[in-house]
Amino acid sequence: MITIHINEHAERDYWDPKKEEFVTVPYQKSCDLNLEHSLISISKWESKWHVPFITSEKSEEQTLDYIKCMTINQNVPDSAYDYLTAEDIKTISEYINNPMTATTVNNISEKRRSRQIVTSEVIYSWMVGLQIPFECEKWHLNRLTTLIEVCNANNTPPKKMSKDEVIARNKALNEARRAKYNTKG
Repeated sequence: MITIHINEHAERDYWDPKKEEFVTVPYQKSCDLNLEHSLISISKWESKWHVPFITSEKSEEQTLDYIKCMTINQNVPDSAYDYLTAEDIKTISEYINNPMTATTVNNISEKRRSRQIVTSEVIYSWMVGLQIPFECEKWHLNRLTTLIEVCNANNTPPKKMSKDEVIARNKALNEARRAKYNTKG
C-alpha cells in the first residue's frame, strides 16, 4: 500500500450579511489517499472500461480512474483527485512498477509467450488452477504474478534433454572423472 497526501486549495464565496455582499474566502482541505495496486483494483477498472488493464494504453482519464479504483479508504471526495501533482503521479507509477519481491523467475511460462490477453478473470483462473487462495487478490499485482510464475515453474515437469545435450553432458562428466582419477578412460 502507498499513501499519497493531498492538499486541496480553493476559494469559496460566502454572503456577508453585514456588508450585504459576497466575500471570497480561501480555504485548504487535506486528505490521504491509501492506494493498492491489486487484482481487485484491476477488476474494478476493467469492469468499467471493458479493456484489459495490463496490455492497454491508458488515456489520462483512464489513468486517473485507475487511481480511484486503487483507493481503499472510504469517502474520498472526487475533487481530491484533481489536486494530484505530477510528482504524485510519478510516485504512484513507481509503486505500480515495483516488483515487491526478491524472487525472480528466469523461465517465462508458456502462457506469457503465447501472447494471451491477460485480464483480471484470466489471473483469477490461474489462481484457481494453482490453488492460490483468494486472499492474495489483495497483494500487490506484481507480487501475485510472481507467485503465479513460481507455482507454474514448480508444477512444470523438467524439460527433456535432446540427444546432443545428453552427449555433451556425458562427455563433460567423463572428462571430469578422467581428470579427477588421473586416467585415460
